[in-house]
Amino acid sequence: MFLLQCPKCKNRMKYQSKDIYLSGKRKKCVYCGFSISVNKAVVKKIQR
Repeated sequence: MFLLQCPKCKNRMKYQSKDIYLSGKRKKCVYCGFSISVNKAVVKKIQR
């Protein structure tokens, strides 16, 4: 599980992926709807 930060609105959200590779993955911000690249928006890895 990863903690992402939206570059547009600066809000943080959690992201969970079954794959260990994050390149090419995209996610929409749950707050403003801006589409972000996951590997560029990762703040830190979260322990479960």
